Amino acid sequence: MTEGEKKPARVVVADDQTVVREGIVMLLGLLPGVEVVGAAGDGEEAVRLVAELAPDVVLMDLRMPRCDGVEATRRIRSEYPGTQVVVLTTFADDESLFPALRAGARGYLTKDAGGDEIVRAVESVLSGDAGLSPSIQRRLLERLSQPEPAPAATEAPDGLTARETEVLVLIAEGLTNQEIARKLHVSTATVKTHINNLFAKTGLKDRAQAVRYAYGKGLVRPPAD
Repeated sequence: MTEGEKKPARVVVADDQTVVREGIVMLLGLLPGVEVVGAAGDGEEAVRLVAELAPDVVLMDLRMPRCDGVEATRRIRSEYPGTQVVVLTTFADDESLFPALRAGARGYLTKDAGGDEIVRAVESVLSGDAGLSPSIQRRLLERLSQPEPAPAATEAPDGLTARETEVLVLIAEGLTNQEIARKLHVSTATVKTHINNLFAKTGLKDRAQAVRYAYGKGLVRPPAD
């Protein structure tokens, strides 16, 4: 490396799918400005490699066994703050995006990103900026431009989380799972998970009972005459 030439960013790639992981490593190996120093098959291994190699950036998948990408990001940013995290995932829904950003990720890309876009995100987070794909930037702007939901009429009962309560209210308003998913910008599978959880906590068995329960707890009110 000649004098004045910038050192390449030292990167660890974390993805549980071998073919995907090896493909990313191969792609980055062809690009200037990046040096892949390690590859991990799950979040636990990613944290270990950060401790061992002190990379500049981890390219982090989210859905991985043992330790998922959000928890691995939280641990890395807490224990090794000199290493930045850029999420590289298939998922761009709110249930994936916002927990990752709250955990400390400074970049977020989906796996349709090209090599140049990945390098730009790596360079951005190392310079102190956010490395977000255009689609993720739009998603954040859409979320920020939405009005804050009205607070529930009463405190959430039976240990329901805020999101489970929100799903319950939407059920009571007559929305289908697909309509709830579109409204909350999550997958239908995520909506079903919330419904299963709230049914288990409240002892409800079907949507009709859920509607009666929501009205009975004051979470929704009958329309005025």
